[in-house]
Amino acid sequence: MFFFLIWKNKKQFRLGKFVIPLNQQINNIKKTCFFAPIMTYYKIHKEGFISILIAFLIAVVAVWVIFYFVKVTLLLHLLIKTVGIGIVLFVIYFFRVPYRKINRNKNAIIAPADGIVVQILEEVETEYFNDKRTQISIFMSPLNVHVNTYPIDGEVVYVKYHPGKHLVASFPKASKDNEHNTVVQKHENGEEVLFRQIAGMVARRIVSYAKKGEYAEQGKEMGIIKFGSRVDIFLPLSAKINVNLCEKVQSKITHIGYFS
Repeated sequence: MFFFLIWKNKKQFRLGKFVIPLNQQINNIKKTCFFAPIMTYYKIHKEGFISILIAFLIAVVAVWVIFYFVKVTLLLHLLIKTVGIGIVLFVIYFFRVPYRKINRNKNAIIAPADGIVVQILEEVETEYFNDKRTQISIFMSPLNVHVNTYPIDGEVVYVKYHPGKHLVASFPKASKDNEHNTVVQKHENGEEVLFRQIAGMVARRIVSYAKKGEYAEQGKEMGIIKFGSRVDIFLPLSAKINVNLCEKVQSKITHIGYFS
């Protein structure tokens, strides 16, 4: 008898005539998979499919050209193939989207990105507020998850994309000089939070799904930045800051601050 696995819906798998709940299926994988200790469950971001295909084609063509025109030893042969496979796997890894339970709190501001806190300071925000705010900057290395999420529940009241340079994202002036996209949300308490996607030296494309006038829930995906970047978030001065410099944060999980 042949059994085959069919995706039934987001909560179930069908194996032959048996329906298996997705949570049970995942738990079974956790118990039996060799890689279980290092596995978090991911999907590949839709923005990554073309990049993965391009990386695969470049790797295949490059390896073929080297083997066709250059005589190589067996060791070098294996090394070249390993590098090609490694590049493709890195691009796949870059576009991973981990399944996370949102650490919801109506009074909290959640980190909009994964990375390391590189700045916490009071700064005059000149694009939207034109007054002093607490700025928290999160640097994302190419190894971090690059999906960006909404930090609070609230209406999107401002969205604006700015073309610009591609300086190293950790530099302070990158916030204004680099290509960036600014989004502002208004909380039900009347407070507004601004966050800015900033392209880095390697990043060449910012993707934002934010639309002015829509209501966005805390932790919902709002975009992605491709390859090495930064996110700045501007909070009211009255907000209580809950992170420190050099602290690692995760989108959907880390509370970086609380409304007073």
